[in-house]
Amino acid sequence: MQETKTIRLMGTIIQLTITHPRPRPLLAEAERRLKSYEARFSANDATSELSFVNKCAGVKPVSVHSQLFDLIQIGTKHSCAANSRLNIAIGPLVQNWRIGFADARVPTDSDIQRLLQQTNPQKIQLDTQKQTVYLAEKGMSIDLGALAKGYFTDLLVTYFKENGVQSGMVNLGGNLMVFGPCPSRELGYWKIGIQQPGASRNQYALTIKVNDCSVVTSGIYERHLEHNGKSYHHILDPQTGYPAETDVTSITIVAKDSLDGEIWTTRLFGKTSSEIVAELNQLPAIDGIVMTQKQHILYSNGMKKYL
Repeated sequence: MQETKTIRLMGTIIQLTITHPRPRPLLAEAERRLKSYEARFSANDATSELSFVNKCAGVKPVSVHSQLFDLIQIGTKHSCAANSRLNIAIGPLVQNWRIGFADARVPTDSDIQRLLQQTNPQKIQLDTQKQTVYLAEKGMSIDLGALAKGYFTDLLVTYFKENGVQSGMVNLGGNLMVFGPCPSRELGYWKIGIQQPGASRNQYALTIKVNDCSVVTSGIYERHLEHNGKSYHHILDPQTGYPAETDVTSITIVAKDSLDGEIWTTRLFGKTSSEIVAELNQLPAIDGIVMTQKQHILYSNGMKKYL
């Protein structure tokens, strides 16, 4: 039996579709898990476990749940990598811009320059034995928004598989993971549409055929702040503190794990389209599609098998 559950959570619409003899208890447990993840990982909920880590910046290390420690450790590693555009210590800037929220604003340049001093990921101190996180300077804060949905997706798919789900799709606000044969297609693959940047929802630039993998898209066309005749998108450049300047409107990553999709859309966004494709071609088992502001579509070499 195939069943779909739609959940409004984490500021987005989540859809879970599974094929199983008794799908409803599994879907109910998946919803419970998602709520617990949000309570632990949210940077916007003052009562979350992550918020407590941030409140203790410059004061003391905080012992955290193993899942939260795991993602912070992964995020720190990729934030400290050479030429990475991912920085989980970017929280002070994200919380000042607030793009996507009702109280969004354009910070002053002096505010941005001051806040940039509080975003050094090298100052995230982790103790693997004690499972503690310490932010070495007051004012620092971690934001896992660029990674969390991918991490949650992988956790849910693992849970479903461990409980005998034959096939399914997890869609966390456009962050997709499919596994097993698609029940509605004879050949068993899933057909996934890639959003046309700037067009209305479900207007696709192209479709791809996938199975047992994740499709993650990051773009500058969804969350905006309009101020004094200028538009600011939500993907911040960790080096300048301002929205990233690039000829790219979206990056789609196809990978085995959804977290890898999140990591690489964020690590690469802000580079030029040609730089992104060149880097994708050097990454094993990571493929991608890049759409430019001039409406060109570029593919990494490995994408051919999905088209």
